[in-house]
Amino acid sequence: MANVLLARVALPQTGPAWGVLVDDRIEIVATDAGTNGGFFASLLQLPRPARALLERRRGAHTLKAADLMAAPSTATAPHLLPPIDLQEIWAAGVTYERSRVARMEETAGAETFYEKVYTAKRPEIFFKGAASRASGHNGPIRIRRDASWNVPEPEIAVLVSAHGEIAGYTVGNDVSSRDIEGENPLYLPQAKIYRESCALGPVVWLTDEEAAPVFDIAITIQRRGGVVYDGKISTASMRRSFTDLADWLFRDNPFPSGAYLLTGTGLVPEAGFTLMPEDRVSITVPRIGTLSNHVVQG
Repeated sequence: MANVLLARVALPQTGPAWGVLVDDRIEIVATDAGTNGGFFASLLQLPRPARALLERRRGAHTLKAADLMAAPSTATAPHLLPPIDLQEIWAAGVTYERSRVARMEETAGAETFYEKVYTAKRPEIFFKGAASRASGHNGPIRIRRDASWNVPEPEIAVLVSAHGEIAGYTVGNDVSSRDIEGENPLYLPQAKIYRESCALGPVVWLTDEEAAPVFDIAITIQRRGGVVYDGKISTASMRRSFTDLADWLFRDNPFPSGAYLLTGTGLVPEAGFTLMPEDRVSITVPRIGTLSNHVVQG
């Protein structure tokens, strides 16, 4: 059984690179300069990406993991990037009971659609963005200037290989403008897809375990030094399985570089709560780590 924690790293001298987390260090295994920026995409074309990576000869360049985890995204020193190169990011909605209730609350006149999709065979799946719209650990997440009700959505992001098989997992934050979607469900792309509306990281857990793990997800939002929201949930509360969601994503929809699929959230702040600039959102998932981001606007 192969299990690997893979990180994407910004190196000042050589540019973006990929490294394997081993104990307290990250061992660089590939650089964008040496792989034309497609190392991860190539890895996801293999039958067992985690095993192939373990068998790969590691490079001599190593970095302290703690230093990378602490470095801000604007640092000139090495720091973490979102673990993605050529993959698209998609998302599934209304996969938890709490999400169903929240979407019905925010969308006057269209409540029945979210009730129906929660129980339907076909899930709600939508495009979230490309790598250029994603942030990594310690990077910014953005709230729209034309929205007044913005929330984080802590989720498990499933990594799916080019063959449609689940190859790993990371932590995801599907930032959303609830008032825009609530005004009209057809505004969903504007509520979901914009600059830095998604965060992934801190690392991606590659695994060839056949049984889908159960993840505990915890979120904390800090504002001016105090906690203004926190919550916990388990993916055991999901109505749909990771495998089912991945299967629907790949129906008549090829992904030669693999894809990330955000699998929905069960942690939604109550009506009236909105993110503010300079808030700090931290999402923790055991075995993967903590994805922490600061909120920006404008």
